[in-house]
Amino acid sequence: MAFFDISYLSASKKGSIPKEEISEVGKNESDEEITEDSSLQKAIDNYRKIIENNKELTEKEMVELDRVCDGIRAREIIAKDHEHVPEELESDNKILMGPPTLTRFEKARIMGARALQLSLGAPPFVDIPKNATTSLQIAMEELDHRVIPITIRRVQPNGDFQNIPLFNFK
Repeated sequence: MAFFDISYLSASKKGSIPKEEISEVGKNESDEEITEDSSLQKAIDNYRKIIENNKELTEKEMVELDRVCDGIRAREIIAKDHEHVPEELESDNKILMGPPTLTRFEKARIMGARALQLSLGAPPFVDIPKNATTSLQIAMEELDHRVIPITIRRVQPNGDFQNIPLFNFK
């Protein structure tokens, strides 16, 4: 049978942190005034630590590191990025964004919207098949024939968009 010595952190004397260091660790940066210069200097200091990485640099490497840090300090700080005005991408019946076919999400959205219209009394655009029992089956048939007068808007992350009529899809 083996016995293990269990010691708890509060009882441990080895490796304990002095109270002075605990109070320094607990200091919050919000106590200090943070400016652009101080944050820039902090970023440069972090960059230096990464490059040095606990190894001794040669004189040439130190000069190069100083040159790079001066280049970082000299960079222009962009206060506000230029506003991008979203615009419509137009082409002659070509799909510029996304796949040339409808995605499953677009199909689901179209069929759901059209099925709702049909259930509320909208006239169907195709002859109703004999085996169709729900408005969703009629909407699926209309989508297969591409007769639903709907346009898909595909949007890029920057806001540019393309409106694609349903009959342009394969």
